[in-house]
Amino acid sequence: MSKVAIMTDSNSGITQAQAKEMGVFVLPMPFYINGDLFFEDISLNHEQFYQKLAENADISTSQPGPSDVLAAWDEVLKDYDEIVHIPMSSGLSGSCSSAHAMSLDYDGRVQVVDNQRISVTQKQSVRTAFELAKQGKSAAEIKEYLLNEKMQSSIYIMVDTLKYLKKGGRVTPAAALIGEVLNIKPVLQIQGEKLDAYSKCRGNKQAKKIMLNAMKDDIEGRFKDIYEAGKLKLFAVHSQSEEEAKEFAKEAETMFPKAGPIETDALSLSVSCHIGPGSLALACSITL
Repeated sequence: MSKVAIMTDSNSGITQAQAKEMGVFVLPMPFYINGDLFFEDISLNHEQFYQKLAENADISTSQPGPSDVLAAWDEVLKDYDEIVHIPMSSGLSGSCSSAHAMSLDYDGRVQVVDNQRISVTQKQSVRTAFELAKQGKSAAEIKEYLLNEKMQSSIYIMVDTLKYLKKGGRVTPAAALIGEVLNIKPVLQIQGEKLDAYSKCRGNKQAKKIMLNAMKDDIEGRFKDIYEAGKLKLFAVHSQSEEEAKEFAKEAETMFPKAGPIETDALSLSVSCHIGPGSLALACSITL
């Protein structure tokens, strides 16, 4: 039986400390801040990141350098026979296609999985992969499983401020100004590989209601059987709004009792970079 390692990147929200506890490996994502290079959870923590955002620093995301990825794989393969590598969705970054191209030189020992995940849904894929590896599944078998269930997740995100969507060119300056005056809260969605607009409303209370109803539609529709079987996990996720996320989790638990305790977590910095602080999200993913 092959000894299979599970690797992901910090877009999953898994810290280096958590990775050690879980028994997995995490590639830190690079960020450029005012032209200087930082690595998530290595030379850049969440507090420092949000401080730089507050200072209007010029922040951009990047993908891990090929030499860093190859060095990480080579180091892990000293102790493992195979690697299942789960990067951020190919629809949101080029790191997945780059990793796939590099894996072709490893004769099948590195299986790159593009199962269209990010943040907590990506983290759940890592957990699932790790459990399958414990069951004795090969890297190829784990990849096949994750690809088969890749569309069985949803993320709905309430954006607290339009400042960062404007900065990234997703809304015009005029629309951002009007939105701020009217307290407009966009609700975005990640379904598969795309980040799209879902709805917009006035105020946090209405935005939360929209996210809960969107999740209700998913659970009563495409996730019905998974939810009834107790295999759908829900997450309340935030960017610097932990207490609000905990309260939101309680509200969601009342509405979706078969999802069990709803986990609260922080959005990965790659998401927060584009939507800013104060955001709140409701996500779900299939579990084993």
